Amino acid sequence: MKPTIYDVAKRAGVGIGTVSRVLNNSSQITPETKTRVLHAIRELKYQPHAMARGLARNKTHMMAIILPSFTGYFYLELLRGIQQEITKYQYDMVLYNVDNPDRTDLFLQRTLRERRVDGVLLVSLPISEKYKERYLRAGFPIVLVDNMHDELDSVSVENEQGAYLATTHLIKQGHSRVGMIDAQLKSIPAQIRLNGYKKALKDNHVPFVESYLVISDTNTDKDGFNRQAGYDAMKQMLGLPDRPTAVFISSDVQAAGALRALQESGLKTPQDMAIVGFDDIELAQYLGLTTIHQPLFEMGRTAVEHLIHMIGNHETERLNRCFSTHLVIRDSCGAKQLLNN
Repeated sequence: MKPTIYDVAKRAGVGIGTVSRVLNNSSQITPETKTRVLHAIRELKYQPHAMARGLARNKTHMMAIILPSFTGYFYLELLRGIQQEITKYQYDMVLYNVDNPDRTDLFLQRTLRERRVDGVLLVSLPISEKYKERYLRAGFPIVLVDNMHDELDSVSVENEQGAYLATTHLIKQGHSRVGMIDAQLKSIPAQIRLNGYKKALKDNHVPFVESYLVISDTNTDKDGFNRQAGYDAMKQMLGLPDRPTAVFISSDVQAAGALRALQESGLKTPQDMAIVGFDDIELAQYLGLTTIHQPLFEMGRTAVEHLIHMIGNHETERLNRCFSTHLVIRDSCGAKQLLNN
């Protein structure tokens, strides 16, 4: 069997707390004790686990990531940034996949009750007032990602600004019938992106047409940010008697499904319908999709860095970081063709 921290403590004649403090380079250990512990570690060829390294500070060196799904392109890019930063701080992460946003409280309750992690990143999911209060009372570190709350730390993106940019761009291309395919409105980003779409229409004196707004996955417990949802929503939009000539789609993954629906219907992009997505995931460049870029990797890194600071120092200044977005022009909106001409 592999040696444990208890074996090292016994060999060195100290407690496991002392071993953990040596592993964490604590200044509270005398040179003689440190030498004795390190000698025992070498003799036993002990390899400390991250959780063992944190025992002296009552830390697990684990971080919970609670998110709707970790298979989509959006979350994979976000997790890439999270993983890089977690590794830097020698932390491990526990992923909790919430299959229905209504069950978010169950996972928040679990992490708060079990205390198997030092902190929580809550990604693209709302937090109820009940659990907001519980986390604040417990002083348990939590950072919202792709969401925000006035009383909690958060890392988000200018969703309204991005949606406004996308919609305005389509209008500037000469379109007056501009639709939107959105995700379910229980998603905070979906709500805010809808606000940006409507604001752009109003500011550019383009009327809002109710039938031009299609909400994805309304009959399921999913959030609507998926390829099939985009496909079905575009099929619905193509059935309109006077369909839009341009559509802003609330995510690139939905846009991928929408593009397939257009192709199956014998329609071309952007000639028959101009498209702008949101996220700028890696897939977007291969689809030639004009989209709104949000710095997913950097958002993940920033969230972890701040959570680590919260774990180590309860007096950390509140963070409400909101990253800006920008438009990435490719083939699907028609602007490239105009520039080339």
